[in-house]
Amino acid sequence: MNNNLLSSIGLNNIDFGIVAIVLAAVILILLILNIVNICSISKLKKKYQSFMQGKDAKSLENEIITLFEDNKFIKNSIEKNRKDIRVLYHKLESSIQKVGIIKYDAFNQMGGKLSFCLALLDENNNGFILNSVHGTEGCYTYTKKIEKGQCDISLGKEEEDALKEAMQEFLE
Repeated sequence: MNNNLLSSIGLNNIDFGIVAIVLAAVILILLILNIVNICSISKLKKKYQSFMQGKDAKSLENEIITLFEDNKFIKNSIEKNRKDIRVLYHKLESSIQKVGIIKYDAFNQMGGKLSFCLALLDENNNGFILNSVHGTEGCYTYTKKIEKGQCDISLGKEEEDALKEAMQEFLE
C-alpha cells in the first residue's frame, strides 16, 4: 500500500496491517488500564460514602474544629501539669525525705534503750537531729541543725550514726 502520510514521515515500507495490530494492542492495554482505574475509583467512592455516611460537609467541618480545640486544650493542660510538677518538686525538695534513728542506753542503766537520736533531712541533707536522753532523773531533749550533711556543733557517736543512717537511706 502506498500512503502519502507514511511516506512523508519516512515509513512508506511499513505494512498498514502491522501498524493496525500495534495500534490495536495499545488500545487493548489502555482499555485494561482504564478498567483498573474505574475499579480503584469505585473502591475509593465506597470508602468515601462510608466515611461521609450520616454527615454533611458542615458537620464534618465542625467535628474537625472540635478536634483542634480539644488538641489545644490538651496541650494547655500538659503545660499546666508541667508547671505544677515543677512547683511540687520544688516544695518536695525541702520536705523531710531522709530519716535515721538510733536507740541507745544513755547511762547504761537497767531500764533499756529509752534514749534515741533522730535525724530528719531533706533532699539536700538539710534538717536537724533530735536527741532525747532518758535517765532516772528525767528526760532531756535537744536539737542540732544540719546543713548539707554537716553540723556546726560537734556530734556524739549516736548522733553521727543517725546522720549517716539518714544519708545512706537515700542512696539505696
